[in-house]
Amino acid sequence: MAVSSLKLVSHTLCPYVQRAVITLHEKQIPYEREYVDLAQKPDWFLALSPLGKVPLLLVGDAVLFESAVICEYLDEVTPGSLHPVDPLLKARHRAWIEFGSSILNAIAGFYSAQDEPTFVAKGQELIQKWQTLEDQLQEGPFFSGDRFSLVDAVYGPIFRYFVVFEQYQDFGFFAETPKVMGWRDALLSRPSVMEAVLPTYAQLLHEFLLKRHSHLTQIIQATL
Repeated sequence: MAVSSLKLVSHTLCPYVQRAVITLHEKQIPYEREYVDLAQKPDWFLALSPLGKVPLLLVGDAVLFESAVICEYLDEVTPGSLHPVDPLLKARHRAWIEFGSSILNAIAGFYSAQDEPTFVAKGQELIQKWQTLEDQLQEGPFFSGDRFSLVDAVYGPIFRYFVVFEQYQDFGFFAETPKVMGWRDALLSRPSVMEAVLPTYAQLLHEFLLKRHSHLTQIIQATL
């Protein structure tokens, strides 16, 4: 199927945008990319985005929103699916994609925590989530073996956060999950994952974290 001209409306840090970018790169789909400032959303963006969020995929005159929908569309209109063929396995992959979204929520709680007890609790929540995933992983390098899938497109952006966190302190997130750590290494060295962000991503995230006025902000400031 021929794919219409595509434009991905993005934000420099958004992990949901990165899912779509990784899918575009894995499927070798040409596209344009436009960034918006979510702190000062332009009128044209608000007119197109029912939820006021990124990503948006402009498909000719049509607009798609929500990263899962965008990734599924891109997968369906191009050859070589990034989903398993078996319906049950495909459904399980979709479920673990949703689990990835819960990890992103926990990450936001971790870097936004205002006091040490909440910060520690959110860190433990993340450790527990990685332990849950450790029991699900097959022999790598990817989620379900040697084949990259849409699940992997979701977790690459998640792992990217921890590269930055670990610049400040070893929080022990992956101390008891060697399979998750191997999966992380495989994803972060994947070209589509590496190319999903600007070269300045780490610095942009660092600046974002400094502005949170959170417990993590205090830890960061102590390293400067």
